[in-house]
Amino acid sequence: MATKDDALRSSLVSLGAVIVLIGFCTFSFKKMFVTYAFGLFAIAGLVLPDWEFFDRDVSQWFSPMPFDDARGRGSSDQITRSGSFKFYPLRTILYTVVYGFGLYKWWTYITS
Repeated sequence: MATKDDALRSSLVSLGAVIVLIGFCTFSFKKMFVTYAFGLFAIAGLVLPDWEFFDRDVSQWFSPMPFDDARGRGSSDQITRSGSFKFYPLRTILYTVVYGFGLYKWWTYITS
């Protein structure tokens, strides 16, 4: 079973491969940097919200996470909840619109 750390690691390695590909195709350091910045924001927006630390209320992000919550040893309800993906329709629609527009702008910049 892949962990969330593995998903983050593979996303960052994939981003590195895309950056190298963009560099070879365009010979532009500026386009490589734009790809890097866009990729980091995209990865952060897609991978981080599903971590238990970021899946709390925003006001709780600046306080340490309780040990039971961090290890998933609190209740049996929490153990089953930590391994599953939570689907939020509004968040999915918002991500689709924002990332679709960002991907469109990135693609027009890279191909220009």
